[in-house]
Amino acid sequence: RGLAPLSGELGLHVCGGRGRHSRETPAELEQIGARVGFDGQALATASRLVAKVDSAAVQDGFDLYLHGFFVGNDGHWVVVQQGMNGDGGLARRYHWQSEGLGSFVEAPHAAIDGKNQGSIINLTDRRAALSRNGQIDLLRDIGPSGIVREFAALERDRAPPVLSPAQLSLPHLVMPAHHEVRPKDVIARRLHGALAAAADSAPADFSELLLVPGVGARTVRSLAMVAEVIHGAPCRFADPARFSLAHGGKDRQPFAVPTKVYDQ
Repeated sequence: RGLAPLSGELGLHVCGGRGRHSRETPAELEQIGARVGFDGQALATASRLVAKVDSAAVQDGFDLYLHGFFVGNDGHWVVVQQGMNGDGGLARRYHWQSEGLGSFVEAPHAAIDGKNQGSIINLTDRRAALSRNGQIDLLRDIGPSGIVREFAALERDRAPPVLSPAQLSLPHLVMPAHHEVRPKDVIARRLHGALAAAADSAPADFSELLLVPGVGARTVRSLAMVAEVIHGAPCRFADPARFSLAHGGKDRQPFAVPTKVYDQ
C-alpha cells in the first residue's frame, strides 16, 4: 500500500502478500511486466517455483502463509516467504534473490532465517541431486502404479486409523494434529492421482516436476522415499536455516522503529 503509488517513480513493484494475496502474485507480475517491459510470464513461473520449493522440496514443518515478490523495472527480483509451525509457535523466513541465482532447486536460497532443526528432507541440498534425478527416473521407468506399490510396501506395517461404526457409516474428515507431512498422512489413492498427473506431464527435471499442478509435499516425499530404496538416493540432509533475526514478537507487538537512525 505504501509503495504502490510511488512504483512508477521508484521503479519498484511489490506483489503478493498473505494468504489469498500470495496466490495473486503470478497475475500481478504478468500485468506489471506488460506495463513496464520485463518478462512477466517468466517471473510468474519463478514465483510459482519458489513457493513450491519452500513447501515441497524443503520439508521442515513450516507451512507457508506469506509470499512477497519484489521486482524492479529491470526485472531483477527478491522474494521473501514466511512459514509457520503451529505446534512450536515458531516462524521462519525464506529469502531469495535473482542476482547470482544459478538454480531454483540446488542451494537456491540467499538465506533461511530460523532455528536449525538438524536433519530434514531437504532436496535443495547439493548432495540431493541423485534423489532429484531418481524421482524423474521413477516416473518414467516404473510409473505411478509401480511407485505406489513400492510406497505401500514401505508403509505395510502402518496400522490403519481406528474408526467407530458411526464414523464408518457417515461422511467424515480425519485431520492430523500436526502441520508437517508424515508418512502415515499419505493416502495411496490420492498419491496415485498426483503421480499420474506428473507422469502425463513428462517433466524433464525436478523443477518441472514441482510445477505440475497437484504435486506437493506428500507426492515429493513419497517419491523421495521410493528413490531412496530403489536408487540408494538419500533425501535427508542438513536444515538450511542458518540464523534468526527478530524484529518483533509473536504477541503482535513490533519492536520500536528507531526513526532517527532511519532518517540518518
